[in-house]
Amino acid sequence: MMPSYFFAHGAPSIVLEDNAYTKLLKEFKDHMPKPKAIVLFSAHWEESVQSVGAAATYDTIYDFGGFQDELYQMTYPAHGDPALVEQIQKLLTSGGVENVRDEQRGLDHGAWAVLKLLYPEADIPVVAMSVNRDLPNAQQYEIGKALAALREQDVLIIASGGTVHNLRRLNWNSDEINGWAEQFDHWIQEKVEAWDTEALFQYEELAPYAEMAVPTSEHFIPLFIAMGAGDPGRNAQLLHRSYQYGNLSLSCWQFN
Repeated sequence: MMPSYFFAHGAPSIVLEDNAYTKLLKEFKDHMPKPKAIVLFSAHWEESVQSVGAAATYDTIYDFGGFQDELYQMTYPAHGDPALVEQIQKLLTSGGVENVRDEQRGLDHGAWAVLKLLYPEADIPVVAMSVNRDLPNAQQYEIGKALAALREQDVLIIASGGTVHNLRRLNWNSDEINGWAEQFDHWIQEKVEAWDTEALFQYEELAPYAEMAVPTSEHFIPLFIAMGAGDPGRNAQLLHRSYQYGNLSLSCWQFN
């Protein structure tokens, strides 16, 4: 069964960087079978109803400003998968998740920057998925759980976001890691490894520095979705964690 994954996508410039985290992403494909297709939830696609990307070929969205010119020349023309879109919609509906298909939207940087590092050839069909920050945390988990069966068909489920993502507190010129970010992430790690969803669903009240680490939840909820997709096995492995700009966390979780 294919694992599900949570990947932090960091800043858009991550796709140009050479560090331990990007090395892990670039070597990812060397350590696992090539997936039949990829289902990718991005924190940068927010909708009030779960949307399922159904583009024939995805455009590349440059949803950022002020970064290197090279980024605006990059493309990731992945093809869609109509049959998989239909199956996803049926699974979501069966799981009680209202959903719609979107045949127009391209891939935002939360999706294409990660995919370009993982599979630069863009030769694997992709189904992009939205997130909804207004849903309860338990329901985010259920969205992932509804799609867990796809893993048995060699479909790779990825959720892209960031556990500590507070742009107002970034220090672009510092290599020093802020202790509050580490304390929050250590609490999350403890609860994820124990598969303590009861505590995780209440992280806003229970986790140290939660308000600083997660001022808005759209980047955090992909972790719940990836966990939900890993519900059959409930085995969590932290493959990487590091920080940029003081507190922007770069982490990778595998669930199988």
